[in-house]
Amino acid sequence: MTAEEPPKRAPEPSGVDLARVALRAAREQARARGDAAQQKKQARRGGGLRSGARADGRDPMALGAAINRLLNERGWEAPAAVGGVMGRWPQIVGEDVAKHCVPEKYDEDERALIVRCDSTAWATNLRLLAPTVVARLNEDLGHGTVRQIKVLGPNGPARRYGPLRAPGSTGPGDTYG
Repeated sequence: MTAEEPPKRAPEPSGVDLARVALRAAREQARARGDAAQQKKQARRGGGLRSGARADGRDPMALGAAINRLLNERGWEAPAAVGGVMGRWPQIVGEDVAKHCVPEKYDEDERALIVRCDSTAWATNLRLLAPTVVARLNEDLGHGTVRQIKVLGPNGPARRYGPLRAPGSTGPGDTYG
């Protein structure tokens, strides 16, 4: 660019570009008017959407609120909380223990977490760690949610009966559980 040349300006918007800008502005204004009208309507009705003149059980609600209501009505708070802990089992007991010991279910009547281990050695190890694990679980879930951990050994292989079986032996069940 030399001193004699005038500086270049951006080209003026053409008819199509002007139409796009005007359409975008009109849409934004309409959206703003609609949002304001919707807010006024909800304020007059006293809040969220309703099924009729008065609030009742048929009114729409958020999914999270509906699930929480269902859990409270049915008394499923503790089992649901323990189910969440089962998903975080490796963080609670550690990676090594979690590889060999898996929570199977929660017995709500006895407030016991039932855990299956893949060997008797790990079952013994978890029995020794049980008081510590129960304390950690109750920190997360609230005092008394889990009172004990029932540790189960591995499932042994199916007992086979046949000509090569020694009479009176318990078979491989001797070493399991």
